[in-house]
Amino acid sequence: MSNYRSSCIRLINVTFYAHHGVHREEHFIGAKYEVDAELRCNFTRAAAEDDISQTIDYGIVYEKIRNVLTQKKYYLIEAVAYTIAEELLGDLSMLDSATIKVRKRNPPIGGVCDYAEAEYCAARKPVLP
Repeated sequence: MSNYRSSCIRLINVTFYAHHGVHREEHFIGAKYEVDAELRCNFTRAAAEDDISQTIDYGIVYEKIRNVLTQKKYYLIEAVAYTIAEELLGDLSMLDSATIKVRKRNPPIGGVCDYAEAEYCAARKPVLP
């Protein structure tokens, strides 16, 4: 039996209406933003003991995402993804890595596009496959 354990918690399509963008109008009008968070940690002990204190509380993660998206206006979704990932790593000691995807629905690009997406990955140490 292997000693290596890999665990992942995902929040998919966390959605908020926020006011980010390069164009001034975007800061006034706002848009729908969606976030996916992939959080790597070892929750073996939490699973074995059925104990939330031994894992990442995704209610806390949701609130962090909400605060980043709604408390400040950013020009770039890249900055939103970066800020979420770095704040999660700073706040959650058991988090080994975070991959954050931020989608902006119907971006103002002069044509038809479902969404623009930025992905940012940050880790305390190299992530094994």
